[in-house]
Amino acid sequence: MSSLAPDGAKIETLGPLGAVRERVLGTLRQDIIAGRLRPGDRLVERELADRFGVSRVPVREAIRALVAEGFVLFETPRRTVVRRLTRADVAELFELREALEVYAAGLAATRATPESLTELSALLDQAAAATRAGDAEAITDINTRFHDRVLAMAGNSLLISVMEPVDGRLRWLTRQNTEWPQLLTEHRELYEAIASGDPDRARSHALTHVQTNYRSTVRHLFEEDETGGGGGG
Repeated sequence: MSSLAPDGAKIETLGPLGAVRERVLGTLRQDIIAGRLRPGDRLVERELADRFGVSRVPVREAIRALVAEGFVLFETPRRTVVRRLTRADVAELFELREALEVYAAGLAATRATPESLTELSALLDQAAAATRAGDAEAITDINTRFHDRVLAMAGNSLLISVMEPVDGRLRWLTRQNTEWPQLLTEHRELYEAIASGDPDRARSHALTHVQTNYRSTVRHLFEEDETGGGGGG
């Protein structure tokens, strides 16, 4: 027995509770990242259980996981909503991103292989096609994979594990930046810097990219520019 999620994916109602919980969690997380669930929208256990054709238990556990990941919050014991990002939330996430992604880019420049560079270049081709098509969800997914690939090229498993808990929220923020042609240009420049093998050049481009993305995100979320220092640079 199964039901359909909004994207057409089947949500199995039978099977281990953990597997059902992960399917519900993954769908809700993607709904938030893609903007189908917006800041302030309420998550009601009963309604979600009906939507997915499951009991309330996996829904309740999925909501708790989303709270832990920073996507939703309990406004009251009976009211759970998608979190509204504050300026402080955005600044803190970009500060972390700046510290880790700039470092990763430098490592990637010294450790990149021809195979990994080919994979990164292929992602740029996919991003270009998605940008031409104006496919926001595809752009978000491809750009996330681009940054994941750079992290993998850095060859530091601890760095990846540090980024993992905030990866979803970073994808959520990336989705807010709709200046897609500029984003593609920045990624191409970052690729060239990494491919050059010069870690200083790679770190410089990564820093510029994070700072530009921070300003774009602030403009989109708060309809204002960020010209000061800190908070993602």
